[in-house]
Amino acid sequence: MFNLKKKSFKKMDFILIITVLLLCIYGIIMIRSATLSFNSTRNVKVQIVSTILGFIGILILVLMDYQLIGKLYIPIYVISVLMLIAVIIFGTGEESWGARSWLDLGFFSFQPSEISKVGIIIFLAKLIDNKKNQINEPFTLLKILTLAGIPILLILMQPDLGTAIVFVFFIAVMLFVAGLDLRYFGYACLAGIISLPIIWLNLEDYQKNRIISFINPETDLSNSGYQAMQSKIAIGSGKVFGRGLFQGVQTQYNYIPEKQTDFIFAVVGEELGFIGGVALILLYFILLYRLIKIAKNCQDTFGSMMIIGFTAMFFVHIWENIGMTIGLMPITGIPLPFMSYGGTFQLINLLCIGIALSVSVHKEGLNF
Repeated sequence: MFNLKKKSFKKMDFILIITVLLLCIYGIIMIRSATLSFNSTRNVKVQIVSTILGFIGILILVLMDYQLIGKLYIPIYVISVLMLIAVIIFGTGEESWGARSWLDLGFFSFQPSEISKVGIIIFLAKLIDNKKNQINEPFTLLKILTLAGIPILLILMQPDLGTAIVFVFFIAVMLFVAGLDLRYFGYACLAGIISLPIIWLNLEDYQKNRIISFINPETDLSNSGYQAMQSKIAIGSGKVFGRGLFQGVQTQYNYIPEKQTDFIFAVVGEELGFIGGVALILLYFILLYRLIKIAKNCQDTFGSMMIIGFTAMFFVHIWENIGMTIGLMPITGIPLPFMSYGGTFQLINLLCIGIALSVSVHKEGLNF
């Protein structure tokens, strides 16, 4: 179980570790700024505790051979699905956030969908590893899509369209990298276009309003378009160097809704300006590059596919979150990795990094 050798330790990706640490520190500082007007340090304390627990988890995962996770891929899938079913039955958050996405255990609450993301990636990575030579056979593909579609359907029932999109994206990327024939992606795109009217009719009113506001931001500035408008005002007012840390007008006077979670990038843009935003994007670029490098150098399909799944998950979160704060993407409520407040989200993201580091030190890379 724990078989880390001294020579393996030398292969540790310290650039990735330092990058993640910098992102976590950056996030804690910005969460403090976003919650300064709340007269409470609870959000910051939760984020710090989650970060510490996450780095402890990274240490444990690095010492542990990741193949053990692969052996448990079926129980991991079952637990992930059962948690999502439990949310449908016992979940909370519908009144506050418009979706029943949380499980409240009394002493703490968490989002099972965040845990299920990692569980489904692990499951699919192992399933693809087992079926890598039959990936283009219709029966095999149908089996993979059916098993992957169950958690997506359960998430749509919450309803949480943003998280469902994340699932669809990383599943598609994993299948693409696994060598799935491009014609299947063509069929999927065609089916998606044909089903657009059905999807539209089944959207909640607030989801329709968000899409309408994205297409025409001035439709309802006092309601569905308010968040996007305030976010763009904040980022635009930051200019090159920003108004200064803890000095943002939109931030400190609470004009930006959910500024500590979904709209944390607006806080960065206003208070640290273009320079702060570019620095953050640069850290994300390094993060994604190092993960892709680990995946590329891994000769084990299971390990490589896991990291591809994690990388795709991080990418779609970063792209959608930053895009929605600057008006390039519709608002979906997707948080920003290592920056947005959220104990479960922070811990799970760090555990993904731990698994990636475990892959990097326990498997010899290919020599070119």
